[in-house]
Amino acid sequence: MTRKPTDPTRPAAGPRREAADAEGNVRAVDRALAILQSFEEGDAALPLVEIARRAGLHLTTALRLLGTLESHGFVQRGAAGGYALGPQLLALGERFRRSLRLEDQVMPALDRLRSESRESAAFFVREGEQRRCLFRQESPQPVRTVAQVGDVAPLGIGAYGRALVALEAEPRPRLPIVSHGERLPEVVAIAAPVLNGRGAVAGAIGITMPRYRFDPAAEARCLPLVLREAAALTRALGGDPSPILALA
Repeated sequence: MTRKPTDPTRPAAGPRREAADAEGNVRAVDRALAILQSFEEGDAALPLVEIARRAGLHLTTALRLLGTLESHGFVQRGAAGGYALGPQLLALGERFRRSLRLEDQVMPALDRLRSESRESAAFFVREGEQRRCLFRQESPQPVRTVAQVGDVAPLGIGAYGRALVALEAEPRPRLPIVSHGERLPEVVAIAAPVLNGRGAVAGAIGITMPRYRFDPAAEARCLPLVLREAAALTRALGGDPSPILALA
């Protein structure tokens, strides 16, 4: 039996098969992630049919992927036959939380605030009944508010101090909070709280400026910037910004 000569213009089977395998693997990962994302707040366990419906998968595909996810601890099967999220997700979440360096997340946010507002930007954290400036970026303008990293001020006074307790207040204030000379007579501050992955207040982010520069144009420009960065920083820390945005 004679072997047919190889066509040099025909692509090799190996690379084609590898590309197909890679595409299939990516598709499988997308589908597995769709299954995990099908679980919503308050879902204790879901039947296979509901998981497949939410993820947009055939039952057999969903069942096969659930088996793989279960073997790795990302889902667990209950006694009644339904599926729930597994403990491996919590372990990954804890690893993510421990790997976070607050400075790596906060400083880019402060850089954006300073660049777009041309005012000083800062991040405060709560320490008992006080607040401390943890990070700060100075305004590029020659006339600016002056403060130092490490400065301590009372809690509940000024925009930053009130933002740190905004979610505890009744009634809750609108966000971001604006203070006019509450602590320093010639200073206006705009701040909003930032939440972490546990839903607790991680700090308050905002900007300060001399009072004479806070006109309607500055207000229209700066308030959305502070709210945007508070929400973005909350997401970066693994939190849900909806409690902040609901008060906007």
